Order: sequence, then structure tokens, then C-alpha cells
Amino acid sequence: MQRRPLLALAALALPARAQAQNAPPPAILRPHALLDGEVLRVGDLFDQAGPHAERVIAASPQPGRRMVLEVQNIVNIARQNGVNWRPLTGTERVVIERPGRTVPRAEIEALLRDELTRHGIEPEMEIELPGLIPPMIPAQAWFQLALEGVSVEQPGARFQATLVVLADGAGTQRMRLAGRAVVTVPVVVATRRLALGEVIGPNDARLARLRAERVRPGQAQQLAQVVGQELRRPMAAEQGFALVDLGPPSIVQKNALVTLLLDAGGLQLTAQGRALEAAARGATVPVMNLASRNIVEGVAVAPGRVRVAMGAIPVAAR
Repeated sequence: MQRRPLLALAALALPARAQAQNAPPPAILRPHALLDGEVLRVGDLFDQAGPHAERVIAASPQPGRRMVLEVQNIVNIARQNGVNWRPLTGTERVVIERPGRTVPRAEIEALLRDELTRHGIEPEMEIELPGLIPPMIPAQAWFQLALEGVSVEQPGARFQATLVVLADGAGTQRMRLAGRAVVTVPVVVATRRLALGEVIGPNDARLARLRAERVRPGQAQQLAQVVGQELRRPMAAEQGFALVDLGPPSIVQKNALVTLLLDAGGLQLTAQGRALEAAARGATVPVMNLASRNIVEGVAVAPGRVRVAMGAIPVAAR
């Protein structure tokens, strides 16, 4: 008589045990989901998500953006899609991110420059786009840029346009652009730090373009004005050359020993002296005659050689 209740209990336990054996394995929640497509699927949130792992449940964030699913959202998604998951702490959540990259600003400016040139803007002008935040596209996506509705106002070279961005996996994006084109002029700048008295070589200077409003009068604007000249003051890298700070290279150096040349009645006399200043070819330079200790003025005619006029009066005696 006692066996019947036990048999009845065993019979009741069999369906529950069979049901447990047929249940899907417990799913594991992913706290961080990294997406590379336009949709969010059940399997992006759970490991062992079950037969509906590929089911689409939402659109993915825009490239470079993220969204957060809190525990109640996750519970609802699991229940609706047959996922065997239950929260353990009640604080679970999933951060969903979609990697992205910005469209290079240089490519936007280059596209604008080409289009503005067709509207009469000089191609060397600087493009000013205040407040521009380049759009985001998927990290590895191919993309293409185009412009719509370009208009230019003169004077002032102000423009407006719509930027169209076509990218794989991101659809079509449109962005309004507004700015102005600023006149630039060529300027010669130093490629490195230069010391006083250095002679500028071909690799020491390059052409750059700066806004005309920032260029002072007297700035060198051609490499030929700079290369081969001697500096009269130190220069910093990327600093512009002022013509007043350049001069012909010195052939007589300050405090250097020089040969004094004096023509007298068909005879050429020489003496040793010390130059008191540096001088370029053809420039006047004061020289101390080391024999007489007199200071005379002569003309630098060759490296280390100064010609003194017949009857030159010592400088100290004037």
C-alpha cells in the first residue's frame, strides 16, 4: 500500500526532469557588444543565445556612438526570444558600441576648393569652416563625398553648400557647410633653426602660403630672395624671412686677419691687418694695420683681402 504514493511522485517527476533536459543551456550575458553592422542581433548580447541568435532586435548605433541596455530591457529581450537567461544581481547591463572614424577634414576642404574654383575663387585661398565637426563613418567602410547646392557670395568669398557622404554600412549622410575663402600669399619660411651669420642653403628654406592679413610688408616671397643670403639675426623654424634681415654673404669676417692691398705708382704694397667688422664683397670695412696700429677703411674685394685707396686717412685721425 505504501508503494503507490512513491510511484505517483516518480511519475510526476519524470515530465519535469524531461523538460529540464530539453531546455536550452543557460545563456551568458556579454557586458560589452562591439558591432560592425547596421543591426543589433540577439547573439550580439548573449553567448549560447539559442535558436534565435540571428534575430534582429534593433538598429545599431551610429558609427562612433554607443548605447546602453539596462537589466529590464535585457530581461524582455531574453523572454521574447527564448533565451535561457535570468539576472543574478539586478544591476546587469550591456554597453553596445559601433567603431567609427571621422571623414578626413582635408578631403572635405579639397572637395570644397575644387568646387569653389569653378565659382571664381582662387585655388590658393584658405578654406575657413568654423565649427565643422566631420561626420563619422564605419571604421573600415569605403566612402565617397559630394557637394550639393553650392553658392558663393561676393565680396567676402562666403559660401554655403551641403556635404553628401556615402559610406558602406551607414547610408547617406548630409551636412550643411558654411564658411569663407581667405586670400593667401606665398612666404618663404625657415625649415630649421638658423644662427646669426649663417648662409641660407637650398634645404634651409621652403615656400609656404599664409593669410595675406598675417604677412608683414617686406617678407621674402621667393626662394631666390633668400637662398645664398647671409642672416643678420637668428631664425626659428617655420619663421618667415624678412628681407631686411638678409644680406650678401661676408667675405671678410669680424676680427679675422686680412691682407691690406695698396696700389702706389704701379706698385702693389701689402700689409697685414685685422678686420673690425664683417663685410660682403664691395662693402666698406674698417681695418687695423697691425704694423702701424692705425685704423683705415677699405673695400672688401675677395675673401680675406681689403683694398685701401692711396692716401687713405686713418680713421682715428679724422
